[in-house]
Amino acid sequence: MRLLATRVLLAAAMAVLTTTMPDAQTTPGSFYDLTPTTLDGKPAPLATYKGKVTLVVNTASQCGYTPQYAGLQKLHDQMKDKGFSVLGFPSNDFGGQEPGSAQEIATFCQRNYGVTFPMFSKVVTKAGQGQSPVYGFLGASGQLPGWNFSKYLVGKDGKVKAFYPSSVTPDDPKLRQAIAEALAS
Repeated sequence: MRLLATRVLLAAAMAVLTTTMPDAQTTPGSFYDLTPTTLDGKPAPLATYKGKVTLVVNTASQCGYTPQYAGLQKLHDQMKDKGFSVLGFPSNDFGGQEPGSAQEIATFCQRNYGVTFPMFSKVVTKAGQGQSPVYGFLGASGQLPGWNFSKYLVGKDGKVKAFYPSSVTPDDPKLRQAIAEALAS
């Protein structure tokens, strides 16, 4: 009887520990360990970008910063053959400025800005319940988006190299320099 009671207590203690402590096996060690879905709902392992440099952007179709899509596409086109990609993650977190469906987002981006860089399903960037694992990982860097079109530079190793607020445009010399340095490392 005593052995049974000890096992029950041990099982209860383990249950408490596993619900209050992060699970090392589910916490990704790299951005490239994650698998979000594309706008058409298909799994898209970010391992595809391992060894490359990426610029992760939370996008929105009805924002004052929406014209940055053009600069992001230009940046993607100029750098894609050098091991770089822009990755777009639509979000409705700020001002309800991305209310559309996945199809509406895809059509808007293609029709208005000729976007060909990878776009993913709409995500929650803000901390808390429902936050995307992508932004959970990125936010561990100490920065979460304060508005649409915030940018994370992710290195070849899948670690966040830098964070840029919405006001930093895709043609900003500091951003371009950081991308060049990440590609050279």
